[in-house]
Amino acid sequence: MFKTNTRLMGVSTIALVSVSLCAGLAHAQTNTNDIGLDNEKPVDEIVVTGISPLSATSDENLAGVSILTNEELSRRLSGSLGETLKFEPGISSTFFGPGASRPIIRGQGGVRVLLLDNGIGAIDASSASPDHAASVEPAMAGRIEVIRGAGLLRYGSSAAGGVINVIDGRIPDSVPSQQFEGAARFSVSSADNGYEGALGSDISLGALGQGNLVGHVEAAYRKTQDYNIPGFARSATLQANTGDGLERDVLENSATRGQSYAAGLSYIGARNFIGGAIKALDSRYGVPGGEGTQIILKQTRYDFNSKYNFMGNVFETLSIAGGGADYEHKEIEASGDTGTVFTNKGWEVRAELVEAQKGHWQAAYGAQYKSRKFAAIGEEAFVPPTTTKQFGLFTFHDFDFDGWHLEASGRYEHTGHENSVAGAKINYDGLSFSLGSDFHITDTLKLGGTVYRTERAPTSEEIFSNGPHLATNQFEIGKLDLGKEIATGAEVSLRYKNGGDHLTLNGFLTDYDDYVFERTTGAIMDGLSVSQFTPAQVRFKGFEIDVGKNIGSFAGLDWDVDGSIEYVSAHLDKSAPNALPRIPPLGFTFGLEANAKRWGARAELDHAAHKKDLAARETLTQQFTLLNAYIHYDLTDTLRLRASVLNITDQEARQHTSFLKDVVPLPGRNFKFSLEARF
Repeated sequence: MFKTNTRLMGVSTIALVSVSLCAGLAHAQTNTNDIGLDNEKPVDEIVVTGISPLSATSDENLAGVSILTNEELSRRLSGSLGETLKFEPGISSTFFGPGASRPIIRGQGGVRVLLLDNGIGAIDASSASPDHAASVEPAMAGRIEVIRGAGLLRYGSSAAGGVINVIDGRIPDSVPSQQFEGAARFSVSSADNGYEGALGSDISLGALGQGNLVGHVEAAYRKTQDYNIPGFARSATLQANTGDGLERDVLENSATRGQSYAAGLSYIGARNFIGGAIKALDSRYGVPGGEGTQIILKQTRYDFNSKYNFMGNVFETLSIAGGGADYEHKEIEASGDTGTVFTNKGWEVRAELVEAQKGHWQAAYGAQYKSRKFAAIGEEAFVPPTTTKQFGLFTFHDFDFDGWHLEASGRYEHTGHENSVAGAKINYDGLSFSLGSDFHITDTLKLGGTVYRTERAPTSEEIFSNGPHLATNQFEIGKLDLGKEIATGAEVSLRYKNGGDHLTLNGFLTDYDDYVFERTTGAIMDGLSVSQFTPAQVRFKGFEIDVGKNIGSFAGLDWDVDGSIEYVSAHLDKSAPNALPRIPPLGFTFGLEANAKRWGARAELDHAAHKKDLAARETLTQQFTLLNAYIHYDLTDTLRLRASVLNITDQEARQHTSFLKDVVPLPGRNFKFSLEARF
């Protein structure tokens, strides 16, 4: 049940006072992207920056693309990227507690889902283990893009599942209409007695030569306590096997704390801009369901971005961007001793040249280089220190004629791993390509398809691992002679859009040669089950259906309904039982919205079916249905009050995609309130 306490009341009072002061400063509508409070725009008018170097809107993308911005981003915002995105069709999360939850796309996770921070890699260690939080956080995001299909070749051949690009605008690329423009948010939640504050602003610093200087500052802070759960922490299956079900009502060691600060500066001219930013991230969170381990995560990151418009007949634009980061992840045991320290020092730079359109054809070319020094020191140092360097060349081509749109892209990639402990230097060369087309059957209906073949070099973790990984209760062993992982796949989509009505059907099939996964051997080492990174023949297949319709206006309100269904299956071709572990179950959502001039409300049902198609030693995950409700009210043109109730019926729910599903349920009933202001 919702438990009112003096702390939550005090935080609510602070929130009201703080944002009321912001409202006194708010005096104009702005176009800022800070913390998701940019002006409302139709999704099909938003240029999806991550699809390709060639400008494209979400409706022009051949493969599936999801965009969270404006109202939907504010509604879904959570403390981690996985929990923020998991309501999108085809997306689930690893949910290692509220501190660490990484997105899963169509059953693919880890290194096969690439996380980008304003178009440059995260430079963290979140893909190495599900207990490692991503350094890319949603707190300051103005837009989050989820990209599949040909767009992934822009960033690397490893992202067979997709690319997630979090855009926060900390490097300004336009001059604000006023000297100060920005946004602020303050939120509180009941299930974890949590609170969060975020503030971001663009500042016009005046003219310099033929251009203008624009600064940017932002800060975010979040703190939560151990969260409430409906019943026992351990599942009924685990209680039956162990007889241990004492922990209940509150999930121990699930508290979190995080803060980040950033500053940016850009020079913006008539035909170009160049800018840079620095960001510091510091967070601490518990790993529930275990021995009381706490994680301390720190990252200092530097980024730059630039773009030059040629305004000529040969070339259109040249963009150069890059970033570097120093990342550290410490695992603190219950005794207070430091167990293992993971570090990642890396940098990345990319350049993209876009040709001017010539008739029906336009092309772009790019190069990318990145370096990573990854090390794990301590009792859980299952991966020895490794240096990885990668160089890539890519090209994109668009053709438009007579109602047809064609896309072709290709990428060459060289990857080298050097491990002094193993005395090994391993190099891979990969060639990947994608080809797609769509046809406008009518002005509102189009049919499209994409075929692709990608070659992925295995990661240092897949090659060199050799030690206990306590977060997943496994002794992980790599394989030095792993070859390239080759994915051959196709996707077909049918899209209908007419005003406020839309229908999208995506079907996909991907066959893998030498797909690398952790195979449970049945052996025991150091008291842990042994998992060997193993190549195999694997097939992923599934579909997503997303539909929405405006059902008219009555009682002074504008009404909309929407729904989605998602399904994915992943099997080894020659193994029994042959299902891969932690594949999302069939799921669907249904929503009903009502909107008026100054307020809006939404009721939502989220259902996950039984997961019966299990891998070896996997346990059954029970189905669940969650009911959620959201409402917002605009107090002024620049001040919005928001409230929501998640898991209204306080139902026990466990995510099959989580390593900890049998010891870490999702939160119980949760009341959330927030005040958002623009100025």
